[in-house]
Amino acid sequence: MKKAFNSYSLKGHNLEIKDFDAGSRKVAIYLSKFNEIDSDNDLIMKGAFKKSIEERGPSSSSNRQIAFLRHHNWEKQIGKFVELAEDKEGLFAVGRLGTSTMGEDALRDYADGIIKEHSIGFQYIPDKIKFIEDSSMETGGFFQIAEVKLWEGSAVTFGANGNTGVVDVSKSLNRVERAVELSQEIDIITKAIVTGKGSDERLFELEMRLKFLNARMLELASTEPIVKNHSAVIPEQKSAFNWEEVFNKL
Repeated sequence: MKKAFNSYSLKGHNLEIKDFDAGSRKVAIYLSKFNEIDSDNDLIMKGAFKKSIEERGPSSSSNRQIAFLRHHNWEKQIGKFVELAEDKEGLFAVGRLGTSTMGEDALRDYADGIIKEHSIGFQYIPDKIKFIEDSSMETGGFFQIAEVKLWEGSAVTFGANGNTGVVDVSKSLNRVERAVELSQEIDIITKAIVTGKGSDERLFELEMRLKFLNARMLELASTEPIVKNHSAVIPEQKSAFNWEEVFNKL
C-alpha cells in the first residue's frame, strides 16, 4: 500500500458548520477531524497541521498563506482565513468571505444552506506517515498521518463523493432516509434559484445541482430494493448400497 507523496491530494469532510454571520461575512468550520479513519484509510493525528499553520497560517508573514478557495480552484479565492488552529476535535478555521463576485456567491450559498461540506488540498510527507497493522480491518491496517503540507481549504457544493452512487437499494430504511435528504436539498436549491440572486455562474451551478438531485431522486424511485433469498436446503440423498447384488456377482 503506497501514498503518492509528490501529488496534490484532496480530502473531503461533511462536517458541521459551527457558525455563520452574514454581517461580519465570517464562517467558522472544521476542515479536518483527528483520530478518525477516513475513506482514504488515513488517520490524521493532532499536530499534523501545526507546522503549516506556523509557516503559512493567518499570523505568518508568508506571501503564500493557506488559501480559502471554492472547489479547490486557485482562480476562485472566495476569502481568506483569519484563524486556523488545532483543537482536540480537529483543524478549526474561521474564514472571512471577500466582496468579489465569487465571495458574494459563496456568502449567499452559506446563507442558503447550500455549502455544507469542506475539503483540504495538501501533500503527504514521506517520513511523517506510518502504516499501522490491524488484522481486524479488511485493509490489514491504516495510515497514521503525523504531518502534512496544507495548502488550502475549500468550500465545496458536491462534496468529495458527490457524484458517486447515493442509494443502497438493498436497504429500504436507507431509501427512505435518502429520499428525505434529497427532498430537503432540492427544496433548498429551488428556493435559491427562485430568488435569482448572485452571478450567472452561481445560478448555473445551482441549476446543474438541481438536475443532479432530481436525477438521483428518479433513480431512487425507479430502483427496486434487492431482496436476497436463500435457496431451499436440499437434504443430502444417500443411496442405499445393495450388498446382496455384490454377493450374487461373486
